[in-house]
Amino acid sequence: MKTLLRSGKKYGFWDFLRIPFTVCPVYAGIKVLNQVVVSILPSLQVLATAAFIDTALRIFAGKANQGAIGLPLLSLILIVAYNNLNWQIMSYVNLKLEMRLTYRYRTEMAQKRAGLEYKHVEDNDTWELINRVCKEPVEKLLGGFNNILGAANIVLRVGSLLVILMAQVWWAGLAIVAMSVPLFGLAIRSGKQIYDQNKEAEKHRRRAEYLRGVLQGRDNVEERTLFGYTEKVNGQWLEKYEAARKISVRVEARYFIRLKASSLITVLLSLLIVSVLLFPLKSGLISAGMFMGLVTSTLNLIQMMSWELSHTMEEIAKNVEYCKDLTAFCALSETPGALEEPADSEDIIFENLEFKHVSFRYPGTQKDILKDFNLYLERGKHYAFVGVNGAGKTTLTKLLTGLYDNYEGEILLNGKELKTYSPARLKAFFTVVYQDFAKYQISLEDNIALGNVHKKDPAKIREAAAAIGLDSVIADLPQGMQTSLGKIRENGVDLSGGQWQRLAIARALYSPAAVQILDEPTAALDPVAESGIYEMFGKISAGKSAIFITHRLGAARLADEIIVVDDGRVAEKGTHDGLLSQNGIYASMFEAQRSWYQ
Repeated sequence: MKTLLRSGKKYGFWDFLRIPFTVCPVYAGIKVLNQVVVSILPSLQVLATAAFIDTALRIFAGKANQGAIGLPLLSLILIVAYNNLNWQIMSYVNLKLEMRLTYRYRTEMAQKRAGLEYKHVEDNDTWELINRVCKEPVEKLLGGFNNILGAANIVLRVGSLLVILMAQVWWAGLAIVAMSVPLFGLAIRSGKQIYDQNKEAEKHRRRAEYLRGVLQGRDNVEERTLFGYTEKVNGQWLEKYEAARKISVRVEARYFIRLKASSLITVLLSLLIVSVLLFPLKSGLISAGMFMGLVTSTLNLIQMMSWELSHTMEEIAKNVEYCKDLTAFCALSETPGALEEPADSEDIIFENLEFKHVSFRYPGTQKDILKDFNLYLERGKHYAFVGVNGAGKTTLTKLLTGLYDNYEGEILLNGKELKTYSPARLKAFFTVVYQDFAKYQISLEDNIALGNVHKKDPAKIREAAAAIGLDSVIADLPQGMQTSLGKIRENGVDLSGGQWQRLAIARALYSPAAVQILDEPTAALDPVAESGIYEMFGKISAGKSAIFITHRLGAARLADEIIVVDDGRVAEKGTHDGLLSQNGIYASMFEAQRSWYQ
């Protein structure tokens, strides 16, 4: 199957045609054929109207029999019928084409996005590019396709009508063509300006959308009430919203003034042409029916020139700019094998992990997060990484899971450099519960089953849920393990923050990965509740390899060894009692937090 999105390809305007025809040539072809028919219908209607009026006048004058009106009348009926039925037929065609494109184009877009190097996600500029390209991609693709057809429609309609008009009054057609050229240029220039300005406005809109979620989202109800920050955040939201709105208003105002000034000239020209057509009508050079048809066609041309043409060309200019973004998006570097599923973990055995003189800084920055970091971890032990925020604890998780590999020094997994492992095997070694863990609005059973994409075992899923204390929660749910979580589906049930956290840990327990990492998933809980969950997890995972990452020390006491990370280095390591006796960083941190656990 031919790939639609390719790195290194320069996407252009005609890709809006290529992609639909590649995915669904039948329905794309129907749209093109229909557009051709629709384009010439106005000219046919002019001729049919002229024939109908002239025939009717001859009948009234006694120069023709009544049967002569049949063919012109039938022609008008067929044209009207096609216009009425066309909308319903094409609605079905558009739906089928959209469905096919959604399956192929959106899927490839999602795969490209999922395979991107993680640095692009954390870079502000590339993240905004990703959002622009990936937001409603099928709608934008179909918009470009329809704009091409719309432009072709206008060219065919104008061309066929001009042929009829120039056959009667040759200079009138030339005058309209001459007036259309600056309108084309104006529309294209305005479209590019609007797209560029929208890129700037989108930055403000994205921030406004986040703040709107804070003001209206269910997750923030308690804190909005408790802290009373609504008015303050509302002011910030209004500031970002107004910034985006003012940019859009300025661009639209300039565009509207220029467009309407040109349209006024075109309208005056059309009135002049209609007035001139009165002379050949009076002298008998054109019939009354042809006069009516030409007047109608001239007014239609003005409508197209002042509105449809300008709008279509504006949209085409936006499509061209979108192609530039699409080209830049496809050129973003990817992590080879990022989309591979975790390898079968049955032959994955964790023996040891060693950091040897590891230094790391995030791309585009000058500060080393890790500085000559050295550490040795072995199988079957529980380790706790502690330290203040920003010390480098979570960065260790990003390196271990392959999100970044641009570190200096060596990270040896079972004696083998981490970079030499395929993503599939690396995923089989580690499972992580992050601080910002995902809340999947699917059934509770499926939420846990995501921990092992190779096998869904209901008995083991229930075992993992019970181990972390979700039994009573499941018993209270209307459909037990099959209950849909969240509020997307009808009869869906939401969980409390603590219950979602337990569910995320159950997903890690169900995973067959060799090393389990908990990266502050309970940071939102109070210290005592956090210690309780870590204690439960510690008992469940006894004898297994596990890493706890936290800045609160209640959980650290449960580990076999505690590693204190400070300023990107291992500052201290040992047991809880041993570190307290050293009266160092750990002892100071624990003393500061002692009251939390009393």
